[in-house]
Formats: sequence, structure tokens, C-alpha cells
Amino acid sequence: MSALGELRQLRTRRAGGTGDKSAKADGRAALGFLAPWLVGFVGITLGPMLVSLYLAFTNYNLLQDPVFTGLDNVQRMLGDERLARSLGVTFTYVLVSVPIQLAVALGIAVVLDRGLRGLPLYRSVLYLPSLLGGSVAIAVLWRLVFGAEGLLNSFLALFGIQGPAWIAEPSTALGTIMALHVWTFGSPMVIFLAGLRQIPSELQEAAQVDGASRWRRFRSITLPLLSPIIFFNLVLGIIGSFQAFTQAFIISNGSGGPADSTLFFSLYLYQEGFAGLRMGYASALAWLLLIIIGAFTAINFWLSKYWVFYND
Repeated sequence: MSALGELRQLRTRRAGGTGDKSAKADGRAALGFLAPWLVGFVGITLGPMLVSLYLAFTNYNLLQDPVFTGLDNVQRMLGDERLARSLGVTFTYVLVSVPIQLAVALGIAVVLDRGLRGLPLYRSVLYLPSLLGGSVAIAVLWRLVFGAEGLLNSFLALFGIQGPAWIAEPSTALGTIMALHVWTFGSPMVIFLAGLRQIPSELQEAAQVDGASRWRRFRSITLPLLSPIIFFNLVLGIIGSFQAFTQAFIISNGSGGPADSTLFFSLYLYQEGFAGLRMGYASALAWLLLIIIGAFTAINFWLSKYWVFYND
């Protein structure tokens, strides 16, 4: 081998060694930056989840050591009437309030997309309920609005109508919480508005030239192109609604009343775990909720191939 060839091989080995050292240094730096997140994930998320999974198969009251009981908590679920009622209330809340909220959010986004003056102001004002809707203060305010002598009944009294105690009647209590959920339409509205701005105006103009009505353009152009945004808001809305807690807790004073009409699944889980000190059973309920949310999400993704259209 010539001296020139040996020199080239030496340079290649040195470059390779330097590259390996640089890659290792980059890897250590990346791991260092990721370390806080990894510690938080293991200590705050993964670790408690694994402990909860173990507790789901135990009898644990927070005061004594957990006792492994196998599938006793699962068997108890099958005969738990309050669990069945809480599932019914939660399913009703999700299946009714989420579509209505998305429809209201989309309708207002379409109106705002027409180029109103002062759009940033309208957008901020309409988004504000989403920031406050899950707070304790708004839930307390909602009780004042829908109470027997609340603002709504005071307004109805002006027309000679005597309204019921909305939050004290089993037939209307859940509806007041649904109204609160629909009222917090700001977040999906902003996302819809951003999606509407991405629809090419040329398509709308071409359809208008061809004589398509406004409704036909909305149904044939806007909705298909906006379907990925609708799907995104739908999935997030369902996941968030299944975890609703604060509104039902404040409006019912933590009881889920009247007559368990506002007994959300998360509220029942709280009652079992922290009020009844049946933490083992509450852990099993938490995993049941995870399975239900996962099943709904999987169904949504499976159905999305029939109605969600991506503009490739």
C-alpha cells in the first residue's frame, strides 16, 4: 500500500473516531435535557399508574396495608347499581353535550369567518368561557343562575312564568350541566376558525359561479375539508367530557343528586375513593374509565375512515 493510501486510511479512522465521540456527546446532552421529563413521567405518571393497577386488585382503605383480593372488585362492579347509574348519566352527558357544543362552535366559527370588524375582540370574548368553564367559581355561579330563586327564574318571572328549581329537579339537573358544557365552546371554536381559514377560497368561488347555494357549498366543500378538524375536536371533547367532575361536584354539593341525576362516573369514583375510603375499588373504577375512553377513541378512529377526508 502506498504512503498516500495509508494517510487516507489514518484520516478516515480519526474522522470516524471524532464522529463517534461527537455522537456520544450529543446523546448524553439529549439525555440530560430529557432527564427532568423522564423523572416526572416515571414518578408522576407511570409509577402511580402501576401502583393503581395493583391496588385495583386489592382491598385498600388508605389506613391499612392493601390486601390482595383478586377479581373481587370486578365482581362488585357487575352488581353495583350506582355504578350503572353513573355510567348512564355520563354516557348521556357525553353523547348529548359534545355534539351540541361542536355544532355551536362550528356555527359561530362560520359566522366569524365572514370577516367581521373587531374579529380579535369577538374571538377573545367568545373564547373566555373555555378558560373559566371548568373552574369552581363558574360552577358556583351556575348554581346561582339555575337555583329556585336564581337569575333564570327571575327573568321568567317578568313574563309571569314560574320556573322550577332547575338544579334540584332530577329531570333538569343534568341539563343545566350540559348547558354549562355547551357554553364553553370557545376552544373548539378557535380551532374551527383556524381550519376555515385554510380552505382555499378558489373552491368556494368556483362553486358559487356554478350556481351552488350557500348550504350546498357548506355541505359539499366546507364540511369535507373541515372533517379532520371536526374529528380532532370530537376526540378531545369526548375524552374531556368523560373526565368531567368539578361542575357536577359543585352543583350537587358532591352528592351526585338529586336522585343521582348528576352522578358522573368521576364523581362516583371520588366518592368511593376519598369519601368512602375504598381506594382499591376506586382504582378499579379508574381503570374501567381508562378502558371506556380508550374504547370510544378506538371506535372514533375506526369510523373516521368513512367520513374524515384528508387533502393529500
